[in-house]
Amino acid sequence: MKSKIIAVVAVFAVLATCIDAGFAQETGESELAELKRLVIELKQQMQNMEENQQQEIQVLKEEIEQLKEKSKVAEQEEPEAEDEQAFLRSLAEDMAGEKPAEEVKPPEETVFKFRGLNLRSFNPEISVSGDFLAHYTDQSGTRRRADAEMRGLELNFQSYLDPFSRIKATTHISDDGVDLEEVYMTRFSVFGNASLDLGRFRQQFGVVNRWHEDALDQVQYPLALRNIFGNGGLNQTGVSLDMNLPEWGDVYQGLTLQLTNGENDHLFDGETLGNPSMLFHYKNYRDVNRDTYLEFGLSGLFGWNDEWDVMNRGFLVTDKDARGTQVYGLDLSMLWEPVDQALYKKLEWRSELYYLNRDILAPDGSGGDSLNAWGAYSYIQTKLGRSIEAGIRGDYYEPDSKDYAGVPGATLSPLAYTDSGPYRWQIGPYLTWWQSDFVKYRLEYDYADGDGMERAAHTLWLQAIFAAGPHKHERY
Repeated sequence: MKSKIIAVVAVFAVLATCIDAGFAQETGESELAELKRLVIELKQQMQNMEENQQQEIQVLKEEIEQLKEKSKVAEQEEPEAEDEQAFLRSLAEDMAGEKPAEEVKPPEETVFKFRGLNLRSFNPEISVSGDFLAHYTDQSGTRRRADAEMRGLELNFQSYLDPFSRIKATTHISDDGVDLEEVYMTRFSVFGNASLDLGRFRQQFGVVNRWHEDALDQVQYPLALRNIFGNGGLNQTGVSLDMNLPEWGDVYQGLTLQLTNGENDHLFDGETLGNPSMLFHYKNYRDVNRDTYLEFGLSGLFGWNDEWDVMNRGFLVTDKDARGTQVYGLDLSMLWEPVDQALYKKLEWRSELYYLNRDILAPDGSGGDSLNAWGAYSYIQTKLGRSIEAGIRGDYYEPDSKDYAGVPGATLSPLAYTDSGPYRWQIGPYLTWWQSDFVKYRLEYDYADGDGMERAAHTLWLQAIFAAGPHKHERY
């Protein structure tokens, strides 16, 4: 390029010389001076063009060198870890033999990877949680007033099996032994937006029955829940289908259908035929405004019992007759949490109602009968600061009244009592301090009274809850 420019300049120089020689005699001195000036300006412009071109060439050379350096660095860098979903999907395609053939690269571009270094990706996520309880009880007729215990230690495991499935398991360890509280596999998107759970799980009756004890907002499950389902709540083995229903305006609707075996001692202790219990839960959720949401739900549980202990001539004998058991529930929750002040302000209100209808063979041999019991709870809690919550819960439970409820060996408590009009209520304020996201402490006072069940009791609780791992204080 430079040689071409020099040649052009030389041609113009020769031309200028010829012009000077040929026309010097015919033209005046002024015209000759003008031509010389034009030639000088042309030379100057050509020199400027050459200098600009050299600068542009230098800039291009520098950019090329920078690109070469970046290319070398990129070749030396390790590839970033793959996204978990993409990695699992790749594994699934490998196992199914559906992965498309990779394009053959020239030998100089082939990159070899050692996936054995990423085997930790196959390890499940493990969390540990538990709670320490100490209490003092003042109750007439009770000699032992104080006690302390580790209520339990929970080992929680969960992991994605492939892009479509996940497993979750919770093992509860206590002084009473080791209990497999939950272990179930979830298959996502079985059809549409429906998910399928297979295994043992806490059932979706209402709201708090689904939560683990250490994740409750109070020390214990509500009084009515414990009397109808048992201290541990409703926890059975089977299949659960969760689906989203069509939207109704701005309202979200969800439906849960569960088919499980009847292994709850309070409700299905006389089930011997293997008949499953069936549960449904309808959920209706709506945002009232940007700071408040409202949710209500309906629940129903249906099962059977076919074996009964009945008095016959002074002896308990086993009689067989299949009879149904039904439990219905209603839950209502509201949460106010200002978006720009959520760390410091919150108001939560939750209530549930339970109703039991259980057909039985009367243990005194008088024939068929029906037990009806019901109960409810309601609590409200708020934040007093970033790490302190205060609340109060009220409970009520009313069992049935039956003259034969106390037959020796076939007692019906806590679903029925011999006294007329039995009931029990409880009120319990509490204060929770979150030391961190992993540790919290709770102080709770419960006063319970009633008629026909237990004597009045004052109980002061101290609870320390801890959690370690990626899923701290998970409710389920």
